[in-house]
Parts: sequence; C-alpha cells; structure tokens
Amino acid sequence: MDSQPGQKTTAAEAANIDPEPSSIPASTSAGGAATPIVLYCDLAIDPAREQEMLDRYHLRFKPVAETFEGYIDLKMVKLRKVLQGGPAPAPGVNYRFQLTYRSEELRQRWIASEAHAKCWPLIEETVLNRDYLVLLTDVV
Repeated sequence: MDSQPGQKTTAAEAANIDPEPSSIPASTSAGGAATPIVLYCDLAIDPAREQEMLDRYHLRFKPVAETFEGYIDLKMVKLRKVLQGGPAPAPGVNYRFQLTYRSEELRQRWIASEAHAKCWPLIEETVLNRDYLVLLTDVV
C-alpha cells in the first residue's frame, strides 16, 4: 500500500504484511511444519536436597535429554525474586525447569522413553509438592 505524503504507514504495511491474525494454528508454521515448544515446570525443591537435585540434573538428566531427537535446550533456573506483577509463584517454588523441543510430538517421544522414566524421578523426588505448575507453550 502506498502512503500519501504526511500519511502514516503501519509497520505491517511497510513490511507488506497482512495485519490480520493468521488462521494457522500456533503449533505449526506457514509451511505446515511443527514449531518448537517450550515446557515450564515451577518446582519447589527441598532446600535440604537442592545440591542433590542440581547434581542429578547436570550429571544425569540433562546429558540424557540432549541425546533425544528434537531436543533444542534445557535449563534449570533458580528464582531470585519477583520484579513485577502477580500472582507470585506458589509458596516454596524456588526453581523453574524449562525444556525446549522441536515439536510437542518429539517431546512426547522423549517423555515416553525408558530413559526419561529413569531420569525424571531423580529430579522429581527432590520436589516438595508434586502438584507443581506445568505450562506448555508454542514458540511464535
């Protein structure tokens, strides 16, 4: 769309992009290929077992996860403080587990694997509350 002198052009118009929302589901790209997912788990790790969890994560869980098809990234991050907004994480939540996979289908293969069945309990048994928040998101 050509703009007249003095007429403002939106970023979408300047880039020749249709500003209307896409009808393509968030889990697929324009070409129909699966898009990456990110899974978050907010965990209340027992402070008395924190180093045990970290050792199991770094020495056992992550090295195995990295070998599976579709793996992109895996992080275990420690909550420092809430800077803005709410609600705050559930009481006791001190870690966020973040897993990125090429697709939900490939993540499902990983969690159905014998390796996952052996490794995830090593992390989960250090969690105080097994009813932790799990969020599945699409990379956009």
